[in-house]
Amino acid sequence: MSSCITDSLDTYEAVEKYILDIPRFTSKNSMESTRCFLTCLGNPDLKVKTIHVAGTNGKGSVCAYLRSILNEAGFSTGMFVSPHLVSMRERFIINGSMVSKEDFVWAFKCVAAKLDDMPEELQKADYHPTFFEYLFFMAIELFTHYNVEYMILETGLGGRLDATNAIDSKEVCVITSIGYDHTEYLGETLSEIAAEKAGIFRKDVPAVFFDKKKEVTRILAECAVKAKAEAAPISFYAIKDINSTHKTIDFSFQSNYYGYIRFSVPTIALYQVENAALAVAAIEKLTDRQYITREHLMNGINKMRWEGRMEEIMPSVFLDGAHNTDGIEAFLQTVKQDGCIGKRFLLFSMVKDKQYKDVMDMLASSGLFDMIGVVALQDKRALPAQVMTDYFRQYTDLQIQIYEKSDDALDGFTALRGEADRVYIVGSLYLAGEIKALIRRTSHD
Repeated sequence: MSSCITDSLDTYEAVEKYILDIPRFTSKNSMESTRCFLTCLGNPDLKVKTIHVAGTNGKGSVCAYLRSILNEAGFSTGMFVSPHLVSMRERFIINGSMVSKEDFVWAFKCVAAKLDDMPEELQKADYHPTFFEYLFFMAIELFTHYNVEYMILETGLGGRLDATNAIDSKEVCVITSIGYDHTEYLGETLSEIAAEKAGIFRKDVPAVFFDKKKEVTRILAECAVKAKAEAAPISFYAIKDINSTHKTIDFSFQSNYYGYIRFSVPTIALYQVENAALAVAAIEKLTDRQYITREHLMNGINKMRWEGRMEEIMPSVFLDGAHNTDGIEAFLQTVKQDGCIGKRFLLFSMVKDKQYKDVMDMLASSGLFDMIGVVALQDKRALPAQVMTDYFRQYTDLQIQIYEKSDDALDGFTALRGEADRVYIVGSLYLAGEIKALIRRTSHD
C-alpha cells in the first residue's frame, strides 16, 4: 500500500470501503508473516495481558462477559471480536464502548504507515494483511494507544492458523462450545475441529474449557499436554439450580477459587449460562484474581449486554444469530422454555455455505412454531428465498411467507403478533445485522 493511497483515505466511509475491498487483492498469509508484521507493531503482547478465546459458538458472549467483569473490577480493557452486525467499529471495544470513527481512521493509517516501512523479507513477499489481519492489527494499535491492561481477543476462524494466534504471551486461553462449522477449513470431525481450536494453547498458560463432549475433552486435554499448557476442564456439575424467569436466568456456579456463587444473567437464552460460567472460570485463572471480588463477578455478569444473541429488540420480538446446528439446538432449547402461551412466528434466512438443510430440518420438525417467514439476505452469499421455502415445505405443512426484503419481513411479522405471541428471528448474523440496522434507522427517524 503506497502512502499516496493512504493519504487519500480521510473518512471512516472511505477507510471502511478500502478494508472491504482487501479480499480482492490479497490472499492468506503464513503465520510467520503475520508474526513478522506484528513485530513491526512493537510486540504489544509483551506490554498487555491477553485473554484468547476460540470455539465454535459463544466466543463473542464469553469475551463480553470477561470484559464486563474486568471493567467492573476497575481494569481497562480492549476487546477485539467478529463479525460486526452493523458497523465495522463494533469489532473494537474499549472499556465497553466501540471506538469512534476518528480512532478507526487513525488506527488504519497507523497500520498503513508500517506497511510503507516493512522488513525486507515482507517486502520481497509483497506482503499485505488480509481483511481480518488488517482489522486485528488496527485493534493492536488502538489497544496500545489507550494503554489497556487486558486485551481480550476472539479468534476469527479456527485457532491454530488464525491471525490472533500470532500473539504468543497470554494470561489464559478459553475454548467455548465446539460444533460443526467451517468444516471445509477446520476438519470434518469434532476431534479435528477441536484440535484446530486448541492451537491457541501456550506453555504454562491455563486452558479453560467445559468437559461437555468426551471426544472434544479428550482432544483438548491431549493438546494441552503437547503444548505444555495447564488444562483446566470445568465439570457441568459445577452449574446448579438454574431458574428461568420472563426476563432473566438465575443459576449457581461452584468456582474453585471463589466458591459457590449465585448469578443472574439478563437474558432468556439458556446457552448464556454456560458462557457466563466459562468466563468466571477464566477469571479465576488470572494473576490479578485477588483484585476481583465475588461482587465484581456478579455485577459484571448481570450488566453484560450482547447484541444479536437472543436479544429482545422489540416487545416479544427476539433476535438470535444462531447459524449452525449446535447454535440452532441451543436456540430451540431456549424457545421450548420461553413460557409463551400464544403463537410463535419464525423469521428465517441463511447463507449458502452453512448447514442450511440440517438447520431448516431442525427448525421445522421442532413443532415450536405456528408460521414461518423467509427473506433473502442482501448479500452475494444469500440463500434464495424460494430455495428456503422449498426445503421448509419438505419438512412442514406450516404456512410459509416469502418476503423480498428484511424491512418488509420485520413489518409483516411484527404486525401479525398478538399480545401473547412471540416472534423469533434466526439463521444468520447477516440477518441479525440487517434487522439491527433497520431498528437503528427507525429509532433515528
